Amino acid sequence: MNDKFFDLKQEKQDRMINAALKVFAGSGYKHASTDDIVKEAGISKGLLFHYFGSKIGLYGFLFDYSARFMLLELSREVSRSELDYFELVRQMERARMQVMKLYPYMQQFLNLAMREENAEAAARIEEKREDYRERMRAYSMQADYSVFAPYGDSDRIVRLTEYAIAGVTQEMTKRYDFTPEKLYGEICVYLDMLQRMTGRK
Repeated sequence: MNDKFFDLKQEKQDRMINAALKVFAGSGYKHASTDDIVKEAGISKGLLFHYFGSKIGLYGFLFDYSARFMLLELSREVSRSELDYFELVRQMERARMQVMKLYPYMQQFLNLAMREENAEAAARIEEKREDYRERMRAYSMQADYSVFAPYGDSDRIVRLTEYAIAGVTQEMTKRYDFTPEKLYGEICVYLDMLQRMTGRK
């Protein structure tokens, strides 16, 4: 990547990043089109290649940038001493809400990139993807899951929570009045319900 990209005004950087996030998140690496990216960003293809060299160069940059940005927000919002699972999830979702304010498609892009099977794309981000996976796992592992023993399998409780968050996110992001704050508020409603059901509140 051309380091001069970061000499651009922040608005233009974010416009290009958001355009690429949107297209890659919607299509995956193989089917993402640089024509669609430059159209979304309102720039020339020559300018895109000037800064990133190629489609794979852009993809590699985008994953590295997204992983770093997400982990930075998590480090700001999540307490390393927090043991309560539901409070930990609230803190993580609050971090994601902050990310979504600036980069609406970043979480969606990361989710898809973690499952990316295209050989070229997967090889390009392999090392950084594994580091991101391990650091995200470290956040989830800090919770005390033993408290769920009387209520059933903790793995199922975690999956139920993840399904609820994914479902609410999918539904609310399609609404005309969507905001990250409204999404976070609705997620917290479901977390409160699950917390009461498991005797944690």
